[in-house]
Amino acid sequence: MIKILVVEDENIIRKGLIGTIDWLSAGFVVAGEAINGKDGLEKIEKIKPDLVITDIRMPVMDGLEMLRKAEEKSFKFEKILLTSYGEFEYAQEGIKLGVIDYILKPIDEDIFYKALEKAKEKIKRRETLETVKNISEDDTELEFFNPKIFLGKDKNIYVDKAIEKIISSYAEKLNIKDIAEELDISASYLSRKFKDVTGETFLDILNKYRIQKSIKLLQKQEYKIYEISEKVGFTDYKHFCNVFKKYLHTAPGDFAKKNVVVMK
Repeated sequence: MIKILVVEDENIIRKGLIGTIDWLSAGFVVAGEAINGKDGLEKIEKIKPDLVITDIRMPVMDGLEMLRKAEEKSFKFEKILLTSYGEFEYAQEGIKLGVIDYILKPIDEDIFYKALEKAKEKIKRRETLETVKNISEDDTELEFFNPKIFLGKDKNIYVDKAIEKIISSYAEKLNIKDIAEELDISASYLSRKFKDVTGETFLDILNKYRIQKSIKLLQKQEYKIYEISEKVGFTDYKHFCNVFKKYLHTAPGDFAKKNVVVMK
């Protein structure tokens, strides 16, 4: 779960925001709350949130000063500012601090959920890039994704069989309908149980594992990218590039170039 810190001096707004948003369904958890920037900075140091949602004008220390001080201490998190009419002069300062969105009070839930999705995407992108950056000379394979973590998770033999099929036959043409037929169950049942256990679709898990295997081949630097796409089960080179970029937020060619620098 993505950890959130809410910093707002007005109790009714802070408690209302924490209590009305369906955080868990959106993939977040409220890890803390603060009543001003000073309190917020202390909470940032303590809980190390992934996302800070803060008001601008607050007593003791305002939201922008809190963000500046957190940046000076090298804390990394995404930022959403809560603003009132007449506070847009702070926008330029917010841009410098990397604020990803401004939410006007009173808060519109639809707009707020869109801001959360934007924050989630940016957090995932940062985590992925940090993982890629951490490749060392001793690494034989970057562990971007391992479907084995789901085996036995829900004690569902059919889901386990589907995951084992992905691991053993990822380079072949695979779909959940054919696997369901092999297991003598309905495709709709297997799809539903697969999503319940993994939180993702069969195709998502298959594609992630294929990308995981492609990373190892890219690190070896023995094959052209179109050859790698075929070796890991993609029939279309452009589709492979799009899927690779979706999960690693960089093109396979760019990844390979960066990897040459790291591996030399």
